[in-house]
Amino acid sequence: MRALVVEDDRRIAADLTRALESAGFRVEHVEDGEAAWFRGGTESYDLIVLDLGLPRLDGLSVLKRWRAEGCDSPVLILTARGAWTERVEGIDAGADDYLPKPFRMEELIARARALVRRSGGRATSVQQVGALSVDLNRMSVSLAGVPLAVTPLEYRLLSYLTLHRDRTVPPSELLEHLYGDDDARDANALEAVIARLRRKIGPGLIHTRRGFGYDLGAPG
Repeated sequence: MRALVVEDDRRIAADLTRALESAGFRVEHVEDGEAAWFRGGTESYDLIVLDLGLPRLDGLSVLKRWRAEGCDSPVLILTARGAWTERVEGIDAGADDYLPKPFRMEELIARARALVRRSGGRATSVQQVGALSVDLNRMSVSLAGVPLAVTPLEYRLLSYLTLHRDRTVPPSELLEHLYGDDDARDANALEAVIARLRRKIGPGLIHTRRGFGYDLGAPG
């Protein structure tokens, strides 16, 4: 899962990055509103954590521009502002959730996971596809009740396919959500990860749709 942290306080941004990465997100960070507007408007994210008090362009203006331009990534507003009128304004502008500072990192992670599940149309943290079970809170995978050892990259790929199992996911989208900006986004590397997963979960769960991408489903 791919997350964008928009926060000008580098200490807070570093704490957020560590917490989100430990929760299975691949995190990118920008420090000002104009950079956030460009990044959020041109890239696809599973989650955006947005501070309102930003230099160059305030967070509320960034959010309004995103929504006006069709950006539908889930947005969690993070701000020191506590007035209920400002919370309402943020929600009305298109925010999906609101967390005032100071906050517990555990609560932020719980809210982040809930937003990702909701955006994928999933209500619970444990996703079941046939005998395969993916626990998004524990970041664990099991098959017919038996725990499976997966790498972080394998888990990210499997959780993304699980959350989007009602459609075929193009390779370019998977690469974008699996790898960081400094990592090689190579279709052959993606095929290698999928091949490893098929050896672990069986060949019938991850389907290849030639020319379209991949989807996840119980063997038919």
